[in-house]
Formats: sequence, structure tokens, C-alpha cells
Amino acid sequence: MSQRIVECIPNFSEGRRSEIVDQIAAAIEAVPGITLLDRSSDHDHNRSVMTFVGAPEAVEQAAFDAIRTAAGLIDLDQHEGEHPRIGATDVVPFVPVSGVGMDECIAIAQRLGKRVGTELHIPVFLYENAATRPERANLENIRRGEYEALKAEIGLKPEREPDFGPAALGKAGATVIGARPPLIAYNVYLSTDDVQIAKQIARTVRHSSGGLRFVKALGLLVDGRAQVSMNLTDYTRTAIARVVEFIRREAERYGTGIHHCELIGLIPQTALIDAAQWYLQLDQFEHDQILETRLYQAGGANDTGSEDFLAALASGAPTPGGGSAAAYSGAMAAALVGMVARLTIGKKKYHEVEERMQKLVSLADGVRAQLTDAVAKDAAAFDAVMTAFRLPKSTPEEKAARETAIQAATRAAAEAPLRAAGLAVDVMEWAAEAAEFGNANAITDASSAAAMGRASLIASGLNVRINAAGMDDGEATTAWLAQLEALDARARAAEARVQTALKERANLD
Repeated sequence: MSQRIVECIPNFSEGRRSEIVDQIAAAIEAVPGITLLDRSSDHDHNRSVMTFVGAPEAVEQAAFDAIRTAAGLIDLDQHEGEHPRIGATDVVPFVPVSGVGMDECIAIAQRLGKRVGTELHIPVFLYENAATRPERANLENIRRGEYEALKAEIGLKPEREPDFGPAALGKAGATVIGARPPLIAYNVYLSTDDVQIAKQIARTVRHSSGGLRFVKALGLLVDGRAQVSMNLTDYTRTAIARVVEFIRREAERYGTGIHHCELIGLIPQTALIDAAQWYLQLDQFEHDQILETRLYQAGGANDTGSEDFLAALASGAPTPGGGSAAAYSGAMAAALVGMVARLTIGKKKYHEVEERMQKLVSLADGVRAQLTDAVAKDAAAFDAVMTAFRLPKSTPEEKAARETAIQAATRAAAEAPLRAAGLAVDVMEWAAEAAEFGNANAITDASSAAAMGRASLIASGLNVRINAAGMDDGEATTAWLAQLEALDARARAAEARVQTALKERANLD
């Protein structure tokens, strides 16, 4: 089974005193199971960014320890720097990496926010996917006016009311916590010291003022050079190479150019491969043409955890069982949808559907993570039922408590595969779209995705029904069965679309 990994990239308002940054890093690394992948500090920004990964529980604890450490060492009343900020720990995003979905990262952000507000008495604002208000999804809205404006307005203006913690700022300021997809922090230095040029280019390139979608940008003066500082929030839909070339052309309008570029933190490998493909004009390039990728496929094919899962499935243990297998089938279906979409993106023949395929990649990858996570959750739900049945029943009180526990565990054991069934049908509909509009050479892969999704739906439905049979709550079981009927209708429609696409695009009857 896939290892459960969450990434956290906290930003701290200290980039000049290395001894303080060292203490924050030490607090993170002290948590068992945490790997600190990267740390980066900037003197002019007076800011440090750290990237660490681990299991969800460990990452959540490490983030709390880092926030607590920073709060005791950084005084915002004494802080100055080029980068906007409202807190000692300014922003803490959680990113799903493997075996974890966005929903779980949102839950981590909510729990951490509540704990930071309660135990550390630091105001917390939730942002991006965890935002509780639409206007707070955008970090810039929360950070407008920075620490000084927030200090004056919090507790007075309703829009400044934090999600957790006191409506007052101490010297540690406030912290913004959330969940989001991978982000690329990328800076472009210009061959000039005129910061007004950088500000004008930033205004032109950023989405909020009419520029490129999924680009946030500021114009700053750093190390005596004008800098366009950016966050690229979805590199799969606005490629990094296009952003750089846009800035290059804008700089030429002002009689300057790009001096060099800078990456802050880490970057997904795919983003660099896409940039290389774009600049080298490798229109027919495939990712498995990379030597290291082919070597990994040849030598590491059994390192994915699939063999371990299949061995566990074949063992005499009751878990993992059919529900886990159903979720795994759905995850494979989502993986196939992502594959077909990626085989379509970048092909001239399919230029008109590229944006649709990019969206499919994002959707399929997110659901694949959720269904992979559901493999373990289904097994845990079944184990909880077995535990409830083993409770003592010698006295009337024990019998009543046992029955209550059985009903609660059975409900959870039914709802887990019901969620997986819904995700499987989502994947089937995306598979139909991939079959209709994706790369025709991969149409059978899209069709296979639909078939795997159907298998996931059938197996999940069996698990829902067997648990529903043990429930006393007739209203709930009726609702579950009605949901399965509705999902089956959607699945049949998706299958019909796939069959039509096969006939029309592949001449398969």
C-alpha cells in the first residue's frame, strides 16, 4: 500500500539570524518520522522557508512545534523585510503527497489552527482549500496591510476576526494555516536596479490584475537588483516556461532583461520536464524517454507497495478484503485517466482540449490519492466492527454498550465504501471524457479506466449492502441504497459514452 505522506512548507519571518532559524529547524527535526527536505533563508526578504514531509500525525506535530518555537524567538514589532508578513510563523500550508487526500490536509489545518489558537494564543486564519470564507482563500486578502494594519484592525473590524485564537495580536503576530496543491516559489531577477520596472512587470504578469492565471507576483528590490517574486499556484495549467518568457518580453519593453532566476524550496520534477520540453520544442516527447525514469521502471517496479498489498490481500487475514480491493481498483482507474490526459497534453493535434486534459490530471490525481487512502480506511473500519463484536455482554449495561458500538462501527463500515463508490463513478465519468476527447492512441486505456471504475463500484456496493443489512437504522440504509442506485445510473451513462467513443474513434464494436 502507498505510504501516507504529507508535505508542509512553513514560512517564518526571520532570514537574517541563522541561530534562530537553526532552532526552528531543530524543533521540526526532533519529531520522529519527519524528514526536513529543504531550508532556505533570504536576508532582504528577512524570511525563511522550510520544507518537511512525513506521516500526517507527525507533520501536524512538527508544524505545531515550529510555530511554538518561532513565537518565542521572533518579535514582529522589531521585524523589517521586503516580503509581506503578519506573523512570526507567517503561513503554514499542507500539501497531499501520497496516500493522503486534500480533505485530510484540510482537517490537519483545522486541528492545528484550533490548537495554535487555544494553546499558544496566536490568532489563526485559514486559507486556500481550508478557508472558511471565500475571500480568505486568497492569502493576499488576509495579509493586506501586513502585521501593522492587522494589529490596528483586529478586534474592531468583522473581516479581521480570526478563525481561531484571540482577536488581538501579540509580538508573534498571527498565523495563516491551510491546505493547497503543490506551489512553485520562483523569482526572476532583472538586469536593472529600477524596482518600478519589477513592480510594473509583476502587475502585468499576475492574475489578480489581468495577467496569467495561477500566477501571483510582487516587484521587489533584492540584493540591489529588481526582482519579480512569484508563486505559481498550478504549474500544470500555467507552465513555468511560459511565465518566464512572458516576463522576458515585458522586460525588453523597458530596455532590460532577465539576469538570472531563483527557485525557493522544492519543485515537482514534472514542472522541470515540461519546461525542458517547451524550450527544446520536443513536441513528441514522452516522460519515459528519460533514462532515469526507464531505469526506475526496470529496477523499481516492485517498490510501489503493490506486491505487499496483494500479498496481504491473499493472506488468511480478514483485512484487507473486498472493500480495500474495491478502493484499490478505483485508484487504478484514476491513475489510468491521469495517464491518458498526460498523453494528450502537449500534442498539437489536441491543442483545443489541452485545458480540459490538464483539469482531468488534477482531478484524477486528487481522487487517486483519496482512493489509495481509502484502502487502509476500509480495513480499519472492518477491524472496528470486529472489535465491537468482541466487547463483553455479560450484563444488560454491557450488552447495550456493545450494541451501540456495533451499530456505530457498522455505520462507518458502510459509509467508507459508499464514499469510494461515489469517487469510482466520478472516475468513470472522467474516463468517458478521456475516451471522447483524449489521445485516440490511448482510448483503450480510457476504456480500461471505466471498466476498473465499474469494478470498484460493484465491489464497494456489495460492502455497503452487507453492512446495511446489519443496521437497525432503516432510514439510513434506505438512503444508502438509493445513493447506490443513483450511482449505478451515472455509471451506466458513462459506460455508454465510452462505448460510443470506441465505435466512433477506434472502430471497435
